[in-house]
Amino acid sequence: MQRRITSIILLTCVALLLVGQADSAELADAKTSAGAKIEAEFVSLFDGKTLKGWNAADQSWWSVEDCAITAKVTVERPCDKNQYLFSDVGVMSDFELKLEHRIITKNDVNCGFQFRSEHYKGDDCKGYQVDNNTNTPWLVRLYDEFGRHTLAWRGKRTRFNEKGERTETDIETATGPAKFDLHQWHEYHLICVGERITLKINGQLVAEVIDGDPNERDLSGLLALQLHSGPVMTVQFKNIRYKPLVPAVISE
Repeated sequence: MQRRITSIILLTCVALLLVGQADSAELADAKTSAGAKIEAEFVSLFDGKTLKGWNAADQSWWSVEDCAITAKVTVERPCDKNQYLFSDVGVMSDFELKLEHRIITKNDVNCGFQFRSEHYKGDDCKGYQVDNNTNTPWLVRLYDEFGRHTLAWRGKRTRFNEKGERTETDIETATGPAKFDLHQWHEYHLICVGERITLKINGQLVAEVIDGDPNERDLSGLLALQLHSGPVMTVQFKNIRYKPLVPAVISE
């Protein structure tokens, strides 16, 4: 009798476990059909030690220091043309990207990284950019390299309609501190789904673009880190993680 009771209990537990798994599967299916969902977990695009998976027209500008991808302009080696380091991950459409970035300099400089971009004129880059400029109004903005230039200033949400006309509204929580210290490490979190581009820094929404202009928008493209031409500086990037997303319509 005791063995029979034990068997019944075991069978009951197995049945409950299977039901729970079925419910979880149904819940996952329901979530997947509801909108933009994770297609894969974040994957690292940088091993912290080498430039494996990254390529530049002139690789000599790029190295790894302090466990970070590093590029420098020095007195001995001035830079009179923007340099780009492209990720081998290939064409990115809808995705999330997280990375940490800083600029070490005593000068007023420009730096950033490209996304949904393309090779241009051999060793240049064209397309969307997260743009940083020290001590200027261009302090963290969404930009269009070789295109429409400023897309959204820090603290702004910009919408382009199908005719290319733009309207701007304030993001009340996005203005941040009056002086944003680019010399410190900050985490940039970029989310691209369809025509919507959202930029967060250290978890705070700072700028957004809804690009409804079919003649100008970029719905896919390459990722590249930038060393901008200019005075002496060191730019660094680390903890670069990427997660593809299933396309979906995002509500306002």
